[in-house]
Amino acid sequence: MAGKGGMTMYKLVVLGDGGVGKTALTIQLCLNHFVETYDPTIEDSYRKQVVIDGQSCMLEVLDTAGQEEYTALRDQWIRDGEGFLLVYSISSRSSFTRIKKFHQQIQRVKDSIPGAYGGGSPLSTPVLSSGRDITVPIPIMLVGNKCDRATEREVSPHEGMELARELECQFVEASAKNCVNVEKAFYDVVRQLRKQRQSNSSRSKVQRPRREDAPLRDKNVDKDRYQKKSKCIIL
Repeated sequence: MAGKGGMTMYKLVVLGDGGVGKTALTIQLCLNHFVETYDPTIEDSYRKQVVIDGQSCMLEVLDTAGQEEYTALRDQWIRDGEGFLLVYSISSRSSFTRIKKFHQQIQRVKDSIPGAYGGGSPLSTPVLSSGRDITVPIPIMLVGNKCDRATEREVSPHEGMELARELECQFVEASAKNCVNVEKAFYDVVRQLRKQRQSNSSRSKVQRPRREDAPLRDKNVDKDRYQKKSKCIIL
């Protein structure tokens, strides 16, 4: 997707329980500072121009509410998103447990959109190419935030990796406070999106019929056909 000025834009949505640090991660990425106080968010959108692997792009990051009462709004946020960060706190077992619910909601919403991700393995879309199905997963990063709170840990790194394996997504532990793996969490989602867009572009070029592939017409046959139609018999 191209933004203003032709710069490539990526729409990322940050999901997770309330209080896990979604806003802190987003503001650390976009504004380069840590938010100490917790102020429940309903919906905040941020934009930041970044350079990832030598290529400039614009990130549009949607910071969302984690409370249950915003489930209907969350459907729209998911519908608009291209890549997702599922965030829990390593010091909160309950926030880790709820990750699957957010994951299921992404699957449900994306499955309901014609031509979007859906079917196949979890959060994937079957794409027909050269007579076979290719499964394309939705770019998702599972983020175990607040890794600076080691003494309060309730969820181990191994549990995070196992859940990511089950959900077929990437995983990283991060700290918005100490700015650990914040860029990695967002940038790796962009890398997945970029790879998919390049793959889709290449696939569309392969599938588009070329003029030189069209069957050639026999000029002699056309000439004979013209001569037969042009014959005039005088009685």
